[in-house]
Amino acid sequence: MKTLAITTLALLGLAGPVLADPLEGMWRTARDDNGNSGIIQVAPCGDALCGTLVQSFDADGNELTTNNIGRQIISQTIARGDGAYRGKVWSPDRDKTYNSRLQLTGNTLSVSGCVLGICRDGGTWTRAQ
Repeated sequence: MKTLAITTLALLGLAGPVLADPLEGMWRTARDDNGNSGIIQVAPCGDALCGTLVQSFDADGNELTTNNIGRQIISQTIARGDGAYRGKVWSPDRDKTYNSRLQLTGNTLSVSGCVLGICRDGGTWTRAQ
């Protein structure tokens, strides 16, 4: 019986990564108005998903040192089914938080959002390795 309990716990431990939300992981953002891009790490936060800026790059691909590293870019994001997500995305180049729609298709993520009736296409993000 003890062996069965240990085996069950081991299998449940292995199931964790399989049950991860497909949006979790590292994402390279589209370039912003200044030509900069970043790497966002998406992970669970409470009942939602959040994404934190872990690296930032200038238009030439050189790594930037910025106060935004460690800042939450994606927040309150919930899966709606069929790769659709709704939540909030903060845009560093405009310092605005958008009510956003994210659409996951394979290793690409289409991002768009609106704030006070002004909508913006956040471009297509790609899964980073």
